[in-house]
Amino acid sequence: MKNVRPLPTYLAQRYHGWNATTFSDNKSWYRRLADEGQRPRAMIISCCDSRVHVTQMFGADQGEIFLHRNIANLVPPCEPDGDYHGTSAAVEYAVTALKVSHLIVLGHSKCGGVKGFHEKCLGNALELAENTSFVGRWIDILKPGYERLGGNDAEIADDELEKEGVLVSLENLMTFPFVRDAVEAEQLSLHGLWTDIGAGGLEFYDAETGKFAPV
Repeated sequence: MKNVRPLPTYLAQRYHGWNATTFSDNKSWYRRLADEGQRPRAMIISCCDSRVHVTQMFGADQGEIFLHRNIANLVPPCEPDGDYHGTSAAVEYAVTALKVSHLIVLGHSKCGGVKGFHEKCLGNALELAENTSFVGRWIDILKPGYERLGGNDAEIADDELEKEGVLVSLENLMTFPFVRDAVEAEQLSLHGLWTDIGAGGLEFYDAETGKFAPV
């Protein structure tokens, strides 16, 4: 394919630096990971946003977290219609093959996907309303949370909608039979988190109070 170019120089240099240091100092560990396969205890569904550094936030080494990223860290409802479902496939693999013990949805502040959805609802992002917009159709998953907050008739803060996105995703996870069965068998627990990028804060959803609270 003539339009595919070599790796950018800065990334190639960083790779060689990693290979000569981190990898070289831990070759036996990497061989073990390769030979024995992965055994992560948790799956985290996070936003694609480059400012959300999940493994660094939790001090995780390779092989510890099964990480899936998408726009606005959303999980769609279970729709076994034969189409392409990347997030659903990742969840299925984590729960049924890897048998993770924890499934975490991690939202964050200043989320562009959530902001775009809000603007679309207010009629200010017409490009996202087009049927040809992949982002526009994807972030429609947020609709139940938006309506729960009052929709266009309410003043909705960005962080409120970001947290509703986490809750919608947790609700949608329970529409997958294999997730529901694992939760009911106490083999899997679901968790909702939201992080404030600028302040470094982390909040969790407390099901008893129905609110997010500091970790």
